[in-house]
Amino acid sequence: MALRLARRRSATQTAQAVSAPAPGSHRNHMKRNELKAIGPDPLRPDARLRWRDHFTLSENVLHVPGMHREHDGLRIAHLSDIHVGQATSAVRIRRAVAEVNARNPDLVFLTGDYVTHSPKPLPRVIELLAGFSSPVFVVLGNHDHWVDAHYLRSGFERLGYTVLQNEHRVMHLRGAPVTVLGIDDGRTHRDDVETTFRGAPESGTRLVLTHAPPTIDKLPPNGNLVQFSGHTHGGQFVVRGLTEAIFRRAGQPYIQGHYHVRGNQLYVNMGLGFGFGGPYLRRGTYPEVAFFTLRHVETASAHA
Repeated sequence: MALRLARRRSATQTAQAVSAPAPGSHRNHMKRNELKAIGPDPLRPDARLRWRDHFTLSENVLHVPGMHREHDGLRIAHLSDIHVGQATSAVRIRRAVAEVNARNPDLVFLTGDYVTHSPKPLPRVIELLAGFSSPVFVVLGNHDHWVDAHYLRSGFERLGYTVLQNEHRVMHLRGAPVTVLGIDDGRTHRDDVETTFRGAPESGTRLVLTHAPPTIDKLPPNGNLVQFSGHTHGGQFVVRGLTEAIFRRAGQPYIQGHYHVRGNQLYVNMGLGFGFGGPYLRRGTYPEVAFFTLRHVETASAHA
């Protein structure tokens, strides 16, 4: 099901909004990703909420060759580019955390840019992103390194979250190992794929977290890896044709949604921060909380 880039809409229209791949993207062409539904956050009827307190939810199915059969149906929540501060409503962030907990995924992935330019919101990052009830894995983004990466890593670790900077962890879920590989930010040239993969399993369920989407081009080819990223804000202000050209020229060919790249898969989250009434405008892209259901490729047809 294709996604269509759309202009800002009313609350009712947003509930029906879907977005489409940018020209030249590889999203859905191989039917390895299915967008099940996209809509507003579940609490929109509350009239006391402001426009900037809202976000969209996307439900995605990822068909992953080579993953452990025990992980068929594994659920993941993915948030990125939260940009705590005046650019993003604190109410929106807390409601996003509550919605993730209500859906009870097996894993939660946070893929960077928790602040923007100022160190003032740093304590609020830890406060607002506390309370996930599922295991949480974290990587850092370029803005985090520019502001205070050490503070953020320490704060997330105090919450019990696993922060990965060119590291990997193997955890057991549903009776089989899941390898989570966290590559540090490529925008600030801190990404080290070789170090991240050193000693990691070479097969099975392998999920990659990294802030900048182009890191997908550095992954081992044909590895059946799934990379979760952010950074682009879905293009931020999308003018069809122009936005894609600007991003390609900047070395960012992957803007939003699902791609197949060299035998691996990539999902680029549009980010929870900015837009919907904040000081940084969005056009054709919405604050997003993404949910994924993983399907073993041999069982995909049974669940289509």
